[in-house]
Amino acid sequence: MMILQVVGYQNSGKTTLIEKCIKELTNHGIKVGTFKHHGHGGKPDVPKKDTYRHWEAGAVVSAVLGEETLLLQAEIKANEHFSNIMELYRYFSIDVLIIEGLKKAPYPKIVCIRDEKDLHLLDLSNVIASISSIPLKEKHSFFIKDEDLYISWIVNYVKEKLLEMRQ
Repeated sequence: MMILQVVGYQNSGKTTLIEKCIKELTNHGIKVGTFKHHGHGGKPDVPKKDTYRHWEAGAVVSAVLGEETLLLQAEIKANEHFSNIMELYRYFSIDVLIIEGLKKAPYPKIVCIRDEKDLHLLDLSNVIASISSIPLKEKHSFFIKDEDLYISWIVNYVKEKLLEMRQ
């Protein structure tokens, strides 16, 4: 399973970029999974249904299955390593896992830049590309409006890395 991160600050276009990547990668026959780090503090919003009530009552993990869809929520302790979570994704035999967030994780990253204040994100480890609302001169930096160009680059990058992994 290949791992690719999309990082940036709130409202920088991360989720929109990931949605577009999922659609295009899927069109190329690539199975995609995603993981989003909820970095805004507090617990993520989940529907107040039965499985949530189970979770609130103290279940460590709670899931519901219906119509070929599994919704799962689990409590992960702060000291548990992210690799434990990735093992769950391996079960689904995906080709690529796209992580939204976790800026300090060691995987190849696409950085979303809103303005000059975000430029320090280019100094993160393993930055392979950036999508920016301001013009940049770094290698593999794309202007936000050049969607066809950067989506094509991302798809080709993923295909090349998957090919390398299979050899």
